[in-house]
Amino acid sequence: MTCKIIVDSCCDMTPQLKERLDVTSVPLTMIVGKNEFIDNNSLDLTRFMAEMKGCTEKVASASPSPLIYQEAIENARESFVVTLSSRLSGSYASAVTGKMLADERGKADTYIFDSKSASAGEVLIAVKIRELLLKGTSRHNIIQAINHFIENMKTYFVLEQYGNLQKNGRLNRITGKLISVLNIKLVMGSDGSGNIALYAKPRGINQMIGKLLSLIESSGKRTEGESLVISHCNNPGLAKRLKVAIGQKYHFKEIFVVPTGGISSLYADDRGIVLAF
Repeated sequence: MTCKIIVDSCCDMTPQLKERLDVTSVPLTMIVGKNEFIDNNSLDLTRFMAEMKGCTEKVASASPSPLIYQEAIENARESFVVTLSSRLSGSYASAVTGKMLADERGKADTYIFDSKSASAGEVLIAVKIRELLLKGTSRHNIIQAINHFIENMKTYFVLEQYGNLQKNGRLNRITGKLISVLNIKLVMGSDGSGNIALYAKPRGINQMIGKLLSLIESSGKRTEGESLVISHCNNPGLAKRLKVAIGQKYHFKEIFVVPTGGISSLYADDRGIVLAF
């Protein structure tokens, strides 16, 4: 495969899927209190999650530097880049700067996609790009098709823990406690522009699964011949239940289940789940 796919580390993949799609990943950095963790293959995810849970300070992340993107772009003869939503991270801006630096050296033949999503959404875009490359689709048509795909893609997520949202001031502590006590599962997702929106407040896992199924239905999107991605943070049981339920009702060609890496685990937190189709 001559064309590389470059992603940031919020694109959650198993080593096998990375190899299958011929993907290069550039790492973000997680900041937990005074400690920094690089989101790469050397990350001790168990230790990172333990420190994150024990941290009472703000947790945050930092995008890859433009120089890392420049190196990845220059190492590929030609490539497509997929980044976190530009509304949520500076990763897209870093990729654009990295491309400019590579252009100055005459070593850039790349196109950068703002996923307007994260985690499972980025994975789904990478899957779609590789499918089109294997079909021999022209570069121009791939760019048009993927931009159209991004505009129509749906991404939803459900959290089990809300501590990091509270630490970052996005959810006050009283609301967080009420959600926990009432067993409310907030179904959130991309609003289509890369921002986070609230879609439903079901109680319990069964209602939550039912709501996600209804969102697939109401999207009006064709499922035959298409793919769907489920990413999870230490929650393979729920991911499997979702996969089975979706497979029984819809006709996706392939349903990928992947564990979250460091940056997705920081925001999805323990037992969080992300769905993209």
